[in-house]
Amino acid sequence: MQVIQPVVLCGGSGTRLWPLSRPDRPKPFLPLLGKRTLFQQTLDRVADRSRFADPIVVAGGAHTPMIEDQAGRHHLIVEPHAKNTAPAIALAAARVPREAALLVCPSDHHIGDEDAFREGVEAAKSLAERGKLVCFGIAPDRPETGYGYIERGEALETGHAVSRFVEKPDSEAAESYLASGKFVWNGGIFLFRAGDYLDELAKHRPEMAKLIDEAVASGHSEGHVFCPGAAPFGGIAAESIDYAVMEATERAAVVSADMGWSDIGDWNALMIAREAAGLDLCAPGTQAVGADDIMTVSDGARISVVGLDDVIVVVDGDEVLVLSRDAAQSVRQLNPADRT
Repeated sequence: MQVIQPVVLCGGSGTRLWPLSRPDRPKPFLPLLGKRTLFQQTLDRVADRSRFADPIVVAGGAHTPMIEDQAGRHHLIVEPHAKNTAPAIALAAARVPREAALLVCPSDHHIGDEDAFREGVEAAKSLAERGKLVCFGIAPDRPETGYGYIERGEALETGHAVSRFVEKPDSEAAESYLASGKFVWNGGIFLFRAGDYLDELAKHRPEMAKLIDEAVASGHSEGHVFCPGAAPFGGIAAESIDYAVMEATERAAVVSADMGWSDIGDWNALMIAREAAGLDLCAPGTQAVGADDIMTVSDGARISVVGLDDVIVVVDGDEVLVLSRDAAQSVRQLNPADRT
């Protein structure tokens, strides 16, 4: 294989990091950890053209102005409908040579150790050259119930076979996974040859593969932008790569990478990532009296916290969110009709 082809997936509805993240400005396009947005940082990690090809960005039409504003012109595939990750990746795979190695990167994750990331990429590439579909596993440091887990099986040259995938467990199961040392978090990053992915998709989701072929064949290009055929793509059942391919294939492998990863999946995860990166946890002007382990985010209003521990306060425009750290996953339960 030659240089690796990054595929950057953009999207999201902005529910768990509300009110800062919203459908019209989702998490990837926010500067949550430093001055550059998570999307820009994703591109920065694959900027070495001796190692990586120009990225292919897959996104919905609503996000293309933000993509071009933050990153300029890139190879862009505009999804006519949001159909989750399996079809999005298939669109990119169908647009490159079958032997191309695809590095699939979500645009809304944080990676603190880029050297470890690159080492993980090289280990995954070695397995992909042998026909494996490789996912990146993250060594768990706590019994997290908000992540999916991967149980590692037999050792391979530069990683492990996948024994099984486990969806978000309850706290007791998460404790046992952490204690066993056999499980890693599913980092949502993948590396495989385009043809191998399409073959497995055709094997396990033949209707999806057929509609992808039709969508690509009936699509059209406008300069650096490719628009798949809307009618066949609209007929695809939305499904993640985990369900459609990775949990079904016999070729799944996992590479463990201790790379300071976080999916920034909720406000508590952002607080943990900011602590690890040595960034300020509180907005300028925050006053705290008898308050420990707090984070504040504000677009200008001064925040004061008195007598509360383990809380996060967010002010954005005329919206205010106050939550305990251990309830961060519940933000998504707020009524969408009230979050306009």
